[in-house]
Amino acid sequence: MTGHSHAHGEHGHSHGLVDQSIRRSRDGLRAVGLSLAVLGVTAVAQLLVFIASSSVALLADLIHNFGDALTAVPLGVAFLLRSWKAERRAGLFVVLAIFVSACVAGYEAIHRLINPLAPTHLGALAAAGAVGFIGNLVAAQIRTRAGRRLNSAALIADGDHARADAYVSLAVVASAAAVALGATILDPVIGLAITLVILRITWQSWQTVSAHRGDDDDHSHAGHHHTHAAHDHSPAQ
Repeated sequence: MTGHSHAHGEHGHSHGLVDQSIRRSRDGLRAVGLSLAVLGVTAVAQLLVFIASSSVALLADLIHNFGDALTAVPLGVAFLLRSWKAERRAGLFVVLAIFVSACVAGYEAIHRLINPLAPTHLGALAAAGAVGFIGNLVAAQIRTRAGRRLNSAALIADGDHARADAYVSLAVVASAAAVALGATILDPVIGLAITLVILRITWQSWQTVSAHRGDDDDHSHAGHHHTHAAHDHSPAQ
């Protein structure tokens, strides 16, 4: 009778874990979808302004915002599959996406240094920087809060670099002000500065994801031993 009760209790505990996994999946998907929508709107708004202004500082920020939006795909798949392994891989993809965006932005900034082209529509350019700041800040809050709540390294890393991007977007406003004052050369220089910031974020995000992966493996390993211990203990009762 005691053994039956113990088994029944374990069965109920298993259902609790499944329900918790489903809730985590839904919460993660909700956070990813909402941040994707925010960044998508932000990136489209900045794209329209870039087409009109040709600012390399805005382009650097725009490329990164589109990269942020794309990282939602593997993160969403990982939460949909409810797979820790897929989530860790999504975190690595986030790091790779940040690095690629830094390379592209850096290339464009160097190209603009060699072939100068002063941006136009400076008022719209400054407004686009402000939009980038607000959009990234909102997305960062969504991702970071969900990442901490769900113990997701991928979401935490994505939230951290989105928050940094929010302040990087302010550099676009500085670029517009510099050009308005006649310092056209500062536009690609600010683009290079943004590139360096993105590279720094790449390193920070890599540290977050790689360090958290070890913790996850330890938790999974401990849980595996606990399951075996419970299983070995059951016949004895």
